[in-house]
Amino acid sequence: MRVLVVEDEERLARALQRGLQAEGFAVDLAHDGVTGLERARAGEYDAVLLDIMLPGLSGYRVVQALRAEENWVPILLLSAKDGEYDQADGLDVGADDYLTKPFSYVVLLARLRALLRRGAPERPVVLVAGDLRLDPATRRVTRADTDIPLTAREFALLEYLLRKAGAVVGKRELLEHVWESFDATEANVVEVYLGYLRRKIDTPFGRAALTTVRGAGYRLEPDGG
Repeated sequence: MRVLVVEDEERLARALQRGLQAEGFAVDLAHDGVTGLERARAGEYDAVLLDIMLPGLSGYRVVQALRAEENWVPILLLSAKDGEYDQADGLDVGADDYLTKPFSYVVLLARLRALLRRGAPERPVVLVAGDLRLDPATRRVTRADTDIPLTAREFALLEYLLRKAGAVVGKRELLEHVWESFDATEANVVEVYLGYLRRKIDTPFGRAALTTVRGAGYRLEPDGG
């Protein structure tokens, strides 16, 4: 497996390279956003570990550029920015996962392996479920040609559910991928935000796209309800 590490802290980049090589990965390094984007475009990588605060071009911009070119290489963002909205922004622009610094190398390796197991399936530019449409590039959500304004968190949650349309998604998975944590005391936040979404994308249109699967999680109906 070939991995690109884009990290401007050279000591950390080399440490990641040594650790990943010891696990059997082939690892290339880049220390700024421009070089990282060029290498990600040119190389056949199985995954990219990408810092956000980079010289030349931010990690967010690198992700946006790759996704605009329909390059779906799995991307794990690494950042000292640990705010929940920072993490939502990272997912909103097209990253697959987000890990805050300082991080456990064991956890990073587990996250990387999870990305590699999922691979890089082709992802449509616009996500569609019936007449419900979400465009990640323009951050526009519509239903029956009506614009639906969403907060950054609502947008990230809906995007994740649309990418998993038809599948049952549990609270733990949503918290880990949209909120970057799993804390049983905070698990109700998922229900709260799903309620917000239902009142915006379902209720005004007489639809039921978001359903609760008792004891298992939630499902977004691929036909839009």
